[in-house]
Amino acid sequence: MSLTEEIKKRRTFAIIAHPDAGKTTLTEKLLLFGGAINTAGAVKSNKIDTATKSDWMDIEKQRGISVATSVMGFEYKDIKINLLDTPGHQDFAEDTYRTLTAVDSVIMVIDCVKGVEIQTEKLMEVCRMRNTPVICFINKLDREGRDPYDLLDEVESKLNIQCRPLSWPIGMGKSFKGVYNLYDQKLNLFTPSQRKLSDDRTTFENLEDAELDKLIGQSAADQLREDVELIEGVYPDFDTKEYLEGKVAPVFFGSAVNNFGVNEMLDTFIKIAPAPKSRNTDTREVLPGENKFSGFVFKIHANMDPNHRNRIAFLRICSGEFQRNKPYKHVFGPKPLRFSNVTQFMAQDKEIIDTAYPGDIIGLYDTGNLKIGDTLTDGEEMVFTGIPSFSPEIFREVVNKDAMKTKQLEKGLKQLMEEGVAQLFTFDMGSRKVVGTVGQLQFEVIQFRLKNEYNATVEFHPMNLYKACWISSKDKKQLDEFVRSKNRHIAHDKDGKLVFMAESKAWLQMVQDNYPDIEFHFTSEF
Repeated sequence: MSLTEEIKKRRTFAIIAHPDAGKTTLTEKLLLFGGAINTAGAVKSNKIDTATKSDWMDIEKQRGISVATSVMGFEYKDIKINLLDTPGHQDFAEDTYRTLTAVDSVIMVIDCVKGVEIQTEKLMEVCRMRNTPVICFINKLDREGRDPYDLLDEVESKLNIQCRPLSWPIGMGKSFKGVYNLYDQKLNLFTPSQRKLSDDRTTFENLEDAELDKLIGQSAADQLREDVELIEGVYPDFDTKEYLEGKVAPVFFGSAVNNFGVNEMLDTFIKIAPAPKSRNTDTREVLPGENKFSGFVFKIHANMDPNHRNRIAFLRICSGEFQRNKPYKHVFGPKPLRFSNVTQFMAQDKEIIDTAYPGDIIGLYDTGNLKIGDTLTDGEEMVFTGIPSFSPEIFREVVNKDAMKTKQLEKGLKQLMEEGVAQLFTFDMGSRKVVGTVGQLQFEVIQFRLKNEYNATVEFHPMNLYKACWISSKDKKQLDEFVRSKNRHIAHDKDGKLVFMAESKAWLQMVQDNYPDIEFHFTSEF
């Protein structure tokens, strides 16, 4: 197959949502429909013995939440789908923000009982920054939730995007009967099954069919006909171009746990979602169809397999064909890198591959050469832009509880920080190590993983810090003078960049006013 055909076949997207909206359950069902798994697992359940595929870390199974983005690939109707299930919990938002740089479109899951929640709004802002196309899946219709029209109004007003329903529910909660596909004008009535795919579905091409009244009752059938007429009358026809520009969000209704409405969305998704798109670098725009290979690292995960202390860099391919064992230029590194162990994922199950194409997410086994944001190319000097590290909001000093395990602690901290779980700042004065995170829960995850994966025991002591600001200046003399005078508050991040650790908002403002030649940055990408 030619490179152009390979690119046309691919769809790379992330599933994002507020915690508990049903993201991981939807991921499982997409894998089920794609034939990648035979039985769907449950995120939290005593009855179902299968855990979900995408929550595979010990801490995720214990808590029933996702703490790391997992990557899964499968084929569906000749389309190669690369799906990234992101953590919904705001404490892991940074992992989600970075994942959004590696995808071409997004499916946003909304709980029909709770509606649009605060984390969904934040994630939508990140999609807005890049005009990422968004499909909205309103989930949990097997429960008594809010009126579908009210939900659509809320999505439009809170997320500031126009909606266009492409499927419509029949009833809700106990009276939920199925979903009408407005895009294909087909009605599927299902029998709910939580674990396996059900073959006994009844399909209607025409809503006026009298058989429909018998199956779902006359009042439900009349209500559906009325709703469909109203939607077709009120909403403009669905325009794929507007969706691809990020102006309109197609909306689907369903219940992921019962397999309702998921198929309708998947069938429409492969028709309308974008194939891999171009990406910006510091020198030019890179098109997927170029012959020369390029890609960037957006995530690193240490110890995916506890038996082999390995470290995997997740690479998004942006152009050309990637080949195993071929040397590629590491833009920030001293020498070209060659990868003999290249994998594609199904959560933590992996298969070795020889080639990969734009849109694919591959795993490179790495001994510590690659960092988040690194670019690999076929020789060209360029760096993909837009992969930030944000200034943390909570700071804790790392206190080693076992002096005999100092080496293990150093190694564990280094590897976990390279994953982007949190950020490490080392003070110039006294070499104190401070971990900064976006949320409280990350400290528990770091503590848990240091103990389980590196056998290092730590405590985190609170620190009175407001912000970590990366500093730079056009005038080297001024910068040196600033570092000397504020030495007690100067630290270095894991890449050795200078960071000013401000104790309060007012004090930071005063320092900025007193040193006009120093630039203060709140993300590390400047």
